[in-house]
Amino acid sequence: MFTGSICAIVTPFKNGTIEEQTLIRLLEFQIQNGAKGIVPCGTTGESATMSHEEHHRVIDIVVDVVHGRVPVLPGTGSNSTDEALQLTRYAKKAGADGALLITPYYIKPTQEGLYRHYRKVADEVDIPQILYNVPSRTGVSILPETVARLSKHPNIVAIKDATGSLDYTSEIRSLCDITILSGNDSLNLPLLSVGAMGAISVVANVIPRHVSDMIDLFLTGNTREAERIHKMIFPLVKALFIETNPIPVKAALEMMGMMGGEIRMPLTPLSDKATSILRAEMEKLNLI
Repeated sequence: MFTGSICAIVTPFKNGTIEEQTLIRLLEFQIQNGAKGIVPCGTTGESATMSHEEHHRVIDIVVDVVHGRVPVLPGTGSNSTDEALQLTRYAKKAGADGALLITPYYIKPTQEGLYRHYRKVADEVDIPQILYNVPSRTGVSILPETVARLSKHPNIVAIKDATGSLDYTSEIRSLCDITILSGNDSLNLPLLSVGAMGAISVVANVIPRHVSDMIDLFLTGNTREAERIHKMIFPLVKALFIETNPIPVKAALEMMGMMGGEIRMPLTPLSDKATSILRAEMEKLNLI
């Protein structure tokens, strides 16, 4: 259902508020350069620092601007099952094509707790849902066996795998046929090789055409050309995670003149040393 390069889009801010016209320009940039989907209000979109009103507004803008050209898959997860339900209901009401739900962070539920959390949202909101496993941020991981249980629900259609483990991806593949989407840009190509069907990408904010072409080429059998792109962009990919996401990607977009680099605390602007490294990699690809 959801494949290819799906951009986890940033949220542009100016003086503490959402810069709506800039967001619209970023969306058009993505669609014109091969994006197969848009994820607003995810980690990269700084959803953790956004109010519910801001969250809703961003979803409304993205759904309206994209207007069915590619799927819109807002982040609607929370460490509270009730809040995840409210956000997911809003995404459906707004006309989104699906929802991305992070594991409940901080609380560290058991596997049964994770199963019941996702099952409740899937039971109560009839919209395609993507599990999001990123244990480095949340402190909890959905075991492959739990993913397999959840995959039996008709509304749970995919998983964003940000574990950084090819073994994890392979174990899921051995247990069920749920769609797997890479959640680590440095591993997009390796995950495709073990059965992923695309990526929810941070790097696509900066080089959407490169990421889209690489994935499309691999999925259509041109693995050698996909590998060439992977090798070419790999140093930039690493630089875009030199500090906590989305600090570097916002700095990169500012270098490109596409937006201001404002970021919400407790995140801070990219350090001078990291800026030099990122700038050098962007110059190598003629991005600035």
